Amino acid sequence: MFQFANPSALYLLLLIPILALGFVAAQISKRKIAKVFAQDELFNKLSNANERTTVLKASLFICGIFFLILALARPQFGTKLIELERTGSDVVIALDVSKSMLAQDIKPSRFERAKNVLSELINRLEGDRIGIVAFAGASFWQCPLTLDRSGAAMFLQILDTNLIPLAGTSIGKAISLSLSGLEKTAPKAKAIVLLTDGEDHNSGPIDAAKSAAASGVKIFVIGFGKANGEPIPVEDENGNFTGYKKDSSGQVVMSKLNEELLSQIASITGGAYIRSVDGYVDTDAIARAVNGLDKQKLSSKMNRQLVDRFQYFLALALLCFLIEFILPQRKKKQI
Repeated sequence: MFQFANPSALYLLLLIPILALGFVAAQISKRKIAKVFAQDELFNKLSNANERTTVLKASLFICGIFFLILALARPQFGTKLIELERTGSDVVIALDVSKSMLAQDIKPSRFERAKNVLSELINRLEGDRIGIVAFAGASFWQCPLTLDRSGAAMFLQILDTNLIPLAGTSIGKAISLSLSGLEKTAPKAKAIVLLTDGEDHNSGPIDAAKSAAASGVKIFVIGFGKANGEPIPVEDENGNFTGYKKDSSGQVVMSKLNEELLSQIASITGGAYIRSVDGYVDTDAIARAVNGLDKQKLSSKMNRQLVDRFQYFLALALLCFLIEFILPQRKKKQI
């Protein structure tokens, strides 16, 4: 197999006919000027220029330019086996899919904005393995750790607040499940990104955060919602709004952002807490933090790669220039 690694350089080959035509035009012009002063036979006797050598030197120079352009285009042929190794970190993104995430203090809802942020993170955490955990009253793996961005994005699309029938929010269980998927990952090369409003029903999130810290896992927490609270809309089977969620006494339940808990989780693990302002999050900052984690070998494979052969063409170009340089331009003097 043969190819050029830098084929755009081949456009410079247009210089070759231009140089050749320029040389021919110069020689014709030189002849015309000479005829003004002397006939061809007399001019050749008087001139000390060797016409054959002049043509040869010009040909060598043009050939040198030709081979130099080919070298710039980086011709490749022949193959060699190389090991391609991919390194990165393991990141589990845990998304709260409980009903409280339907609150609309962030438009269109906490849940929709959290999904948008998760989508942005998938695109920005390039080179890392990503897993997705969905949680409410229980937790499950929506997408195992993978390098496949399109696959992770596909699993994201089917996430909704009806996935888990068990009501409530168990942040501790979500952290524990995420940790189980990171057991084989090297310490300091793994992290959890937690997207939630912080409501929790006695699932032991602080103990789970301490376990994460002991395993060398940082937790980056993104909080959705507002501290003053928002009612939770209730929909029927067709998705039509029917009112707001109420407690056993008939009072409307107000879902509040629990920043104190979320900040504590991040602090224990050495991560960071970020509050979503009107649904927007600086995902670049999270990506930079994850990129600061240690890297580990994620995959490797043997691959055949074409070999650069520009050196041969560069050598031919230099040889042409060298011969052109040492060839005498003028005739030897007749004794």
